[in-house]
Amino acid sequence: MNSPEISPSPGQDAKPNASYIVTQLPTDQELVLKVIPMPADCNANGDIFGGWVMAQVDLAGSVLPARAVRGRFATVAVNQFVFKQPVKVGDLLSFFSKVTRIGHTSMTVRVEVYAERIRTSSEGFLKVTEASLTYVAIDEFGKPRPIQKLEHKS
Repeated sequence: MNSPEISPSPGQDAKPNASYIVTQLPTDQELVLKVIPMPADCNANGDIFGGWVMAQVDLAGSVLPARAVRGRFATVAVNQFVFKQPVKVGDLLSFFSKVTRIGHTSMTVRVEVYAERIRTSSEGFLKVTEASLTYVAIDEFGKPRPIQKLEHKS
């Protein structure tokens, strides 16, 4: 099974803004980063800054292009970024990536972020963020250059 199994959290209705526990992490994507946010990464509400999460997603999203490009590349677009649930201090975040498109000079990567609430007794993982980013291979002058096609994992 490639898609994670999702079920409502205890005490939650199955509605779009409800918390969802993921019982199986993605098997069709690569785990590229794990990180624990710290108190210094919090906003005034006590949640982790969205900008901090975005920076981590950009790092995670760049792992697969780095392998393919074998040189300089740049993030040129954030095509989609969805904050599904807040990230908390002490969550163990797992970032999964998958190349969704390879063009002549660019590649698009999907990143999904799952939180394990290790400070609480919650079982399973909570999908907190998903994003799609585009990276372009560049030469030493910052101009786009061709990249080789990757072999996709099945």
